[in-house]
Amino acid sequence: MTAFKSDFLNTLQERGFVHQCSDFEGLDALAAKGEATAYVGYDCTARSLHIGNFLTMMMLYWLQQSGNKPITLMGGGTTMVGDPSGKDETRAMRTVAEIEANKASIRGVFAKVLRYGDGKSDAIMLDNAEWLTKLNWIEMLRDIGRHFSVNRMLTMDSVRLRLEREQEMSFIEFNYMVCQAYDFVELSRRAGCRLQMGGSDQWGNIVNGVDLGRRMGTPQLYALTCPLLTTSSGAKMGKTANGAVWLNADVFSPYDFWQYFRNTEDADVGRFLKVFTRLPLDEIARARFTRRPTSRRSAATGMSSPATSFMVPPALARFTARPRPWRACRPIRAGAR
Repeated sequence: MTAFKSDFLNTLQERGFVHQCSDFEGLDALAAKGEATAYVGYDCTARSLHIGNFLTMMMLYWLQQSGNKPITLMGGGTTMVGDPSGKDETRAMRTVAEIEANKASIRGVFAKVLRYGDGKSDAIMLDNAEWLTKLNWIEMLRDIGRHFSVNRMLTMDSVRLRLEREQEMSFIEFNYMVCQAYDFVELSRRAGCRLQMGGSDQWGNIVNGVDLGRRMGTPQLYALTCPLLTTSSGAKMGKTANGAVWLNADVFSPYDFWQYFRNTEDADVGRFLKVFTRLPLDEIARARFTRRPTSRRSAATGMSSPATSFMVPPALARFTARPRPWRACRPIRAGAR
C-alpha cells in the first residue's frame, strides 16, 4: 500500500475508495497543501439521490475533513442531455419543471454530510445550468468541440458498449461527455477546482475533462474514481427487491434504510463500514473481529446505526446517537419513542 503525504489520499486509500487516479503524485502534493478543491456532479434525474451517490458524498466528506474544499455540482444542465453511461436506452427526457423539482428535493441531503459556508474548506454548491444553458451553439463548436476527437469518443465505454449491443444512441446523448468535460473547465475558472471525483463508470468522462482543461489552458486538473461497489455475492450494492436504496426519507423510509444495512452480509460489513461511516478504522477492526461467530445479527446490525447516522431524521436520532457497531441492537421503527 502506497503511503501518501496528504491525509486525504491516505484516508481514501485506507478506506477503500481509490480505484483510478490520473496522477497520484501531483494530486497528493496539492491535497497536502490544502489546495485540492474538488467536485462531484449529481444529475437531477429523480427526486432523491441513491446509496451509490452516498459513496461519492463520503469522498467529499473526507476531502473536507483533510482541509480541502468540496464542490457539489447540481446537474441542472446535464440532466437535460442525459448520461448514457450504463444504459441501453435513451433516458426519458425531463421537462425543465421536473428537473427543477428534482433539484429542490435533492439539495437538502448534502448538508447532512458536508459543511457549507464561506470558509476556506467550506463546501459550495453550483449548478451547471448556469453556464451550459447559455452556450451559443456555433461558439461551442468552435471553442470547445474542436478539441474532441470523434474517433476517441467512440472508444469511450458509455458509447462503445451501447454500439456493441447494437442499441441506438442519440446525438444529444453522444454530446453528454462534452458537457461534462466543459463543466470541469468552467469550475476550474470559476472556483479554482482542480479535481473531479466519481464512480469508476465515469472515468472516461472525467479524463476528457482533464484533457480539455489542458487544451484550454487551465492549471493541471486531476481525476479520481472509486470502485462501483458490489456485495460479496456479486450483486450490485444498493439494489433491493423494490428498487434502489434512496437517501431521501420521503422516498425510502429511515427504517428501511437502516434495515437495508442491517441485512448486510457478514463478509461485507468491514468493507462497508469503511466507506459508509465515519467510524475509526481500529473501531471497525474490533467490530469485525470481536463479534461472536455464532451471532448472525451482531455485525450487520451494528452496521446499520453508523451508516444511517448521516441521513437520520429526528425520529431516529436517539437510536443512532452513540453507534456501537460490535453489539447487536434491536431495530427501532421510524416514529418510535
